[in-house]
Amino acid sequence: MAPILYALAQEKEKLSQQERRIADFILSSPAEVVHMGIKELAEHCGTSPATVTRFCKVFHLKGYPDLKVKLSAEIAHTEMQERSQTSSYQDIVANNPLSKIVEATEANHLTSIHDTTSLLDMNRLSEAITLLCKAQRIDLYGVATSSIVALDFYQKLIRIGKNCTAFADPHMQITSASTLTDRDVAVAISYSGETEETINALACAKDSGAATITLTSYGSNTLASMADIPLFVSSLEEGMRRGDMASRIAQLHIIDILFMGMSSEQFGQYVPKLEQSYQNVRNYRKPRGGH
Repeated sequence: MAPILYALAQEKEKLSQQERRIADFILSSPAEVVHMGIKELAEHCGTSPATVTRFCKVFHLKGYPDLKVKLSAEIAHTEMQERSQTSSYQDIVANNPLSKIVEATEANHLTSIHDTTSLLDMNRLSEAITLLCKAQRIDLYGVATSSIVALDFYQKLIRIGKNCTAFADPHMQITSASTLTDRDVAVAISYSGETEETINALACAKDSGAATITLTSYGSNTLASMADIPLFVSSLEEGMRRGDMASRIAQLHIIDILFMGMSSEQFGQYVPKLEQSYQNVRNYRKPRGGH
């Protein structure tokens, strides 16, 4: 199931009765919704255009036109998958031949990247890149698998001379967040968006006056609702026994986009530092003479 449709199915029980009717109709007839105006959809669902707009905001969409654009793209991608007879995500199967494991892993990663890219809001992404470029200091928060993603971003940022930290320990995250100011940025990473330690660290950063960016799975979650700029990766299908693999690839995809965007926006400042760090590492890795 496509990312927005999957999120609607997962989150609809949390919606109001009127919003649930909208979700049910979109899930049952997504292709029809693409060709409907907002008033037509509202009348069909027994609600108002204002409720449809509010419904779109719940799912971090800019409005009804944004919903239709994303639905249209997802429908086209789903039809392409059906023609090529590939499924969206493939789970671990007992005694699977190694060749099939390789194919399934590749398919999962490619699908995760494609679905995540389809969720990108370019304006929001641009705002995040500008915030990160201007930040005097950047804090990165994540635990478990998400801490690996935070560390990846950390090692990229220090190569371009950004002052940043990436603590996996929750106590150190709070300690660091306590010293942030309104010139700083906190980035919180959690696939579920409900990791208590990460939520607490971001709340502390907000209290300190820092701007906040989150990276979570698509849909309604606590962490995204707290952020100045929420960014999303695709939600995975139910039953994925190793969803953390595909979700990590999707998170790293966004991190790479942010880093490349920063390097491009401040090319004259950051790229020489990248080149210098590369040369220094090469120099220090050369075998030294002597006994």
